[in-house]
Amino acid sequence: MGILVTGGAGYIGSHMVWSLLDAGEEVVVLDSLTTGFRWAVAREARFYFGDVGDPAVLARIFAENEIDAVVHFAGSAIVPESVANPLAYYDNNTARTRTLIAASIKAGIRHFVFSSTAAVYGTQDTPNPVKESAALRPESPYGRSKLMTEMMLEDAAAAHDFSYVALRYFNVAGADPLGRAGQSTLGATHLIKVACETALGKRRKIDVFGTDYPTPDGTGVRDYIHVSDLVAAHRNALDYLRDGGQPLVSNCGYGEGFSVLQVLDAVRRVSGREFRVDFAPRRPGDAAQVVADPSLARLKLDWVPTHASLEHIVQSAFDWESYLSRKNSFDEGREQESRLVANG
Repeated sequence: MGILVTGGAGYIGSHMVWSLLDAGEEVVVLDSLTTGFRWAVAREARFYFGDVGDPAVLARIFAENEIDAVVHFAGSAIVPESVANPLAYYDNNTARTRTLIAASIKAGIRHFVFSSTAAVYGTQDTPNPVKESAALRPESPYGRSKLMTEMMLEDAAAAHDFSYVALRYFNVAGADPLGRAGQSTLGATHLIKVACETALGKRRKIDVFGTDYPTPDGTGVRDYIHVSDLVAAHRNALDYLRDGGQPLVSNCGYGEGFSVLQVLDAVRRVSGREFRVDFAPRRPGDAAQVVADPSLARLKLDWVPTHASLEHIVQSAFDWESYLSRKNSFDEGREQESRLVANG
């Protein structure tokens, strides 16, 4: 049986594809390549170009492949963008996922792993770390669009022979230790990637949004999780469902938070470079501090992180960003050569 990975050409999805192939799974990828890259998909995976909201594409995939599980990464994930264009997020993250869930159930697929987010929690009254039982107070359309999908999954599981795991990500960063995949999105907003790009001179500066939060240094605090540990949680979630596991919502984080300024210091140490930092007001939708309580994932999914170090996360991200710089230089060189040949 195979596994359908939606958004498999994107950052986390491409890592998941490699991890599943390493485990001997048959993998099918569906991606619209809106933010992903065809070259990021492992050649051993079967690739379909299309949208998760297209019933015809989904019907074709399920007809042509023996699939027993869906791992759903496809979606939009930029908080300020969701505030500026909320209806696009409700369309892409909620409405299209509804189409995917319906098509999966129609095809008899019983196992579904959903890429959710810690943004469903918002700012909490009680101290961190945050448990899954915490009040759900998303402060952006992004967070609300993901929470709506969790609600749809809960209702669908109650009505059909269908089970799911929704993994609430905290801040994902880093790259494959073997150098096969990494964060390649153009114009990315993830702090660690942006800082690495700035350290390498790809950006003129980095902006820190908010210095007056109720945190030790006034900047936002987040729980940063290495992408390889995150995909390991997805693999364990698939095993859990295949063993008959009941619907589950679980955090994915380490239970330790770092501020924006601490992350920037780590990038300076790893890169050995200084870079310009500008300070700006808070952005709408950003919580002051969000740190996971990961005990449920450890208990229910038998999840044991192996990359839980900020230095390791930053080092792998910086190594990948350096690789992209070399790759882009090589690609530009080949393009110039092609122009010269074409022009005689």
